Amino acid sequence: MIEVTVSPTSVTLVVGGDLDLAERDQFPEMTARINGLQRPLLVVDMCQVTFMDSAGAGFLISLAGAVAQRGGTAVLHGIAPRDEFVLEVCGALEMFQIDRDHACELTAHPSA
Repeated sequence: MIEVTVSPTSVTLVVGGDLDLAERDQFPEMTARINGLQRPLLVVDMCQVTFMDSAGAGFLISLAGAVAQRGGTAVLHGIAPRDEFVLEVCGALEMFQIDRDHACELTAHPSA
């Protein structure tokens, strides 16, 4: 599940469940929609992500790259250590600001 909300200055994605190869069919449409909004701030709420593989990481990387080209920022809220590791292995962790102060209300990864 990926939900998008928009404000005048930001786009927020709330991701739930698996962000992986099985979900890849929706990535191109989501990427086009989000990039078309041209907002300088992308916030990805990952509190409810249960699993992310390299396909999911590639989706996030493409979004962060597009935001960076506009001079904007991509921020990750509630990222689990395992998902942070996936981005690190992909060599893309530096593309994101990690909001370590974000407290998830209901986390899919309470002790991950």
